[in-house]
Amino acid sequence: MTKPLLSVRGLVKHFASRAAGVFNRTVTHVRAVDGVDFDIQQGETFGLVGESGCGKTTTGRLVLRMIEPTAGSIKFNEQELLSLSAEEMRLKRQQMQIIFQDPYGSLDPRMTVSQIVEEPLQIHHIGDRAARSKRVAELLDMVGLRKEYSQRYPHEFSGGQRQRIGIARALALNPRFIVADEPVSALDVSIQAQIVNLLMDLQKDLGLTYLFIAHDLGVVKHMADRVAVMYLGRIVEIASKASLYRSPQHPYSQALLAAVPLARPSQRQTLTLLKGEIPSPSQPPSGCHFHTRCPQAQARCSQETPKLLEILPGHQAACHLLMPMKMT
Repeated sequence: MTKPLLSVRGLVKHFASRAAGVFNRTVTHVRAVDGVDFDIQQGETFGLVGESGCGKTTTGRLVLRMIEPTAGSIKFNEQELLSLSAEEMRLKRQQMQIIFQDPYGSLDPRMTVSQIVEEPLQIHHIGDRAARSKRVAELLDMVGLRKEYSQRYPHEFSGGQRQRIGIARALALNPRFIVADEPVSALDVSIQAQIVNLLMDLQKDLGLTYLFIAHDLGVVKHMADRVAVMYLGRIVEIASKASLYRSPQHPYSQALLAAVPLARPSQRQTLTLLKGEIPSPSQPPSGCHFHTRCPQAQARCSQETPKLLEILPGHQAACHLLMPMKMT
């Protein structure tokens, strides 16, 4: 087994929630990410899915140290990122970039397309003015935009075109790894397919590795090689795309997949109904975070935190109801 490009262990992020008033006391902590482990291999697309508020976006930003973790380890190409200084991390970001969810809010409305795409090159002092201008033209062509668009402003483009600008900016420094944070969720369905296909073509041509964050399981099924399912700050299942969609093991994964609309409703399986609301990450349930909504929960589930164990070959899940695969 080759060593992963990105290895995350015990990743934790707790945000302090403070009370209003003179003393500005810390009242509680929001457990946005609560002990996450995963590996991403060079050249693969690793999907991270779950309901809104489960910690997907926070995980992506922690990986890039856009947010500083509370605890854990993040290794990129076997180098521990949390031991790097701010300047060392700035240099490392030439290899690690992000595509944001909002294709308009992530672009400075006062800057032209040329200035937006060129900015990473200026920050890292790459090339002279002529070389940067040539690189901008190459990047625009790469994402399917005309070079004449370079002097226009973001408000002059559609949502899909703006996302192409964001992708061009992310590619400016020739990164190896990109966090795609719900890059198509704000786009029309017809445009989503174009952007997904563009990302897949770029991966093939440039050898990119993606952490693809999404809540749309249909998009993830088309895009990802492996998928991790996240619930309330924890990963509850990791498997290959084929294995997860064919045979989800965790009750939460089963409920998510059962809720996906089908082209032929007559083929739908029995819908797994989840009871109750998603608990607050500031007061997560004890034991398995999912036990308050799980139709199969037992007494043990509220007392012990399940470990992420291999249930089938290459298929991990964190559930007391599942038997781990025996080692031969």
